[in-house]
Amino acid sequence: MAIVLAGTSSGVGKTTIAIAMLAYLRQHRVQSFKVGPDYIDPMFHRYVTGRPCLNLDPLLTSPEYVQDCLPVMAFDADYALVEGVDGLVDGQAERKRQVRRRSRNY
Repeated sequence: MAIVLAGTSSGVGKTTIAIAMLAYLRQHRVQSFKVGPDYIDPMFHRYVTGRPCLNLDPLLTSPEYVQDCLPVMAFDADYALVEGVDGLVDGQAERKRQVRRRSRNY
């Protein structure tokens, strides 16, 4: 199951909630993902899950990578948690559509 976590803007506690959810889900196999140019939050994700946190940002990678990454890298996970960037209302509309579309395919 894929879970997409987002907020209304930056600084509303997405990472805090993501870490709490990952800590709870680590009793299962959980793979975390992050959208956006961030290197600190993925380190927290890795610390909690013991697995590398992967980036799903189509601007930093490519739309093709994003489409292929989640199902391939979470193949052995019971849960995939995607921590979004900025918030559902911030940023580019196309980026939001891509994240929603990719999470439905998982």
